[in-house]
Amino acid sequence: MRFDAVIFDFDGVLLESEYASNRHLAETLTALGHPTSIADSMANFMGLAHADFLDAVSDWIGGPVPDAFHAACERESERAMRDGLAEVAGAAAFVRSLSPSLPRAIASSSSTRWIAAHLGHLGLRDDFGMIFSGREHVARGKPAPDLYLHAAAAMGVDIRRTLIVEDSPIGVTGAVASGAYVVGLCAGRHCATDHDARLRALGVHAVAANFDAVASIMNDAQPISTDIQGHAVA
Repeated sequence: MRFDAVIFDFDGVLLESEYASNRHLAETLTALGHPTSIADSMANFMGLAHADFLDAVSDWIGGPVPDAFHAACERESERAMRDGLAEVAGAAAFVRSLSPSLPRAIASSSSTRWIAAHLGHLGLRDDFGMIFSGREHVARGKPAPDLYLHAAAAMGVDIRRTLIVEDSPIGVTGAVASGAYVVGLCAGRHCATDHDARLRALGVHAVAANFDAVASIMNDAQPISTDIQGHAVA
């Protein structure tokens, strides 16, 4: 193993929720008189923490977010937590394949309640002792690097020897800024054919089409080397 720890985003990395969530957002906004496609929703809202998400919705519709939108989102969130959602293909098996001694955490823009509920549905609750939320644990959520740095500090590991698995451009932006080794995962249903190119343009160290590729990267890729001052070196 070439890394000292691994940090996972959640929605779109472990949970197949991004497409379903963005479809619901698009349908809700359209029904409220603000025509929005799934592609619009993913381009403008995907990966944002709660406050930033609401600001983005307000900017998109050109005014305050209506109460009906909040109510519709709350109903859908409660339904999803009750009924569960599918895993991203191969996610659960990959997590279970990791050495028990390898520190791992989830760092997500979603709430810890959402994450814990779905980890339970996926049978992975005992695999993650550390769950961090951009809306609960840091003042600045993604795309700031703060959540990843907070997670690494809590695990007691050097962020520069940590692998982060992210799927959204907003998440990747913060992950790259943190100084970690970043894998852009393109395994979820929400990933379009050009998704890998978008993530590469943002500076990911590697792109993975599935969790088999992530496993190969973890075992073969060299983490960023640093000099005595902590600066990256070739």
